[in-house]
Amino acid sequence: MALSRSACTGALVTAAASCLLVAAAAPAPAPTPGAPGIGDPYFPLLGNGGFDAVHYDLDVAYAPDTGRLDGRTTVTARATQNLSAFDLDLQQLTVSRVEVDGRRAGFTRSGDELVITPRHSLARGRTFLVTVTYGGIPQPLGGPIVFGSKYGWMKTKNGVFVACEPNAASTWFPSSDHPSDKATYDIRIKAPKGLTGVSNGRLVSTYDKGGSTYTHWRESKPMATYLATATIGKFDVRTGRTPGGIPIYVAIDPTLKNSNKVDVYAVTAAATDYWSKIFGPYPFEETGAIVDDMPEAGFSLEVQSKPAYSAVRNETTIVHELAHQWFGDSVSVAQWKDIWLNEGFATYAQWLWAEHQGTRSAHDSFLAAYNTLPADKPFWQIKVADPGRDTMFADAVYERGAMTLQMLRERIGDKAFFRLLPAWTSLHRYGNADTADFVHLAERVSGQRLDDLFNTWLFTTGKPAL
Repeated sequence: MALSRSACTGALVTAAASCLLVAAAAPAPAPTPGAPGIGDPYFPLLGNGGFDAVHYDLDVAYAPDTGRLDGRTTVTARATQNLSAFDLDLQQLTVSRVEVDGRRAGFTRSGDELVITPRHSLARGRTFLVTVTYGGIPQPLGGPIVFGSKYGWMKTKNGVFVACEPNAASTWFPSSDHPSDKATYDIRIKAPKGLTGVSNGRLVSTYDKGGSTYTHWRESKPMATYLATATIGKFDVRTGRTPGGIPIYVAIDPTLKNSNKVDVYAVTAAATDYWSKIFGPYPFEETGAIVDDMPEAGFSLEVQSKPAYSAVRNETTIVHELAHQWFGDSVSVAQWKDIWLNEGFATYAQWLWAEHQGTRSAHDSFLAAYNTLPADKPFWQIKVADPGRDTMFADAVYERGAMTLQMLRERIGDKAFFRLLPAWTSLHRYGNADTADFVHLAERVSGQRLDDLFNTWLFTTGKPAL
């Protein structure tokens, strides 16, 4: 039996209205706790489920004589599910009060997880504020991950050197401590008068009051937690602009001023401008450097907008860390196993810098690295695309990662290769990406199938034949 056109229309309207009534009557999912981590294979409990961090407002006061830190962190977040409770990552420090949207909230501790229960559940899509008041004596982390060095919040003779990759941001502020959850920042630092607090982005204000100096920094571009810093010490500060017009802020511990054989300010300015031509526009509001006297660290870190150096040992360290402003800071890893996208690119940048300076071609830098490493070396047994947590900063991640890029350049040619680099930083600017994303873009830009190249250099152990 068939219905007339008008009857059919009426039936459809009635059916649609019934569907709408059924849909409207369907109950919203019950509020549940957010996951305690995002499930990164290397650090399963880093980051948190159930919300996205949007902005951090950090107030920290540090007393170098006792090592005590007192902090108040407000996180602006957006619920991604109906939340009955949620976690923040916080190691070691003691929490005295938690508020959600200005009202006291319940909290418990479970290992490095701060579990927060608001008075009322939070609906999916809602933006909310969580404020944590805390204090204690932050301790650096150790172990095999970062070259066997301590890292994180590290006391110096007159202050603190703060370099937190990969998992130490939560030793000094409560956070969703994974690079996949980026946010903007306001960081306010209180330190004894005579010391300077240096952080990310642009300096908003600085003033003395009583026996303390207060500095306020603002990072207006999305930033991974491990790139945040609140380094405090005695610094000689020089500001200005690069020849290309980018604001620059360089702070150097005066005890290193005469021992540095490198003009940190000049190299920072030159490298920032050069990488802006090769990698695409500089992604942040300011460039610079923090050079502290911290021999116990023995490493430097690509702190967003101002790399932090435990001392500057050579020019290539500066160009490496500045290349990270594009590869690692603006375009961040989706998971820590993708770390070659940071370190391989920054190492290859050193080869490009030598080529730019006319001292050695990137091809010759590749051969020098390749030929000095016999096939039986453990170097060749690291799978670069998934090196393992405790060896995520192994030499192979840096050097074989850079070799991969040189092999790619020679396969697809300079024209395609130097289109690929700025295309990558533009496509994923202020976001996250993984190895598959890079392979896909390289094939798209070059018009070639590249599975064999990437399988050989990134996903296979052993020394590849040339």
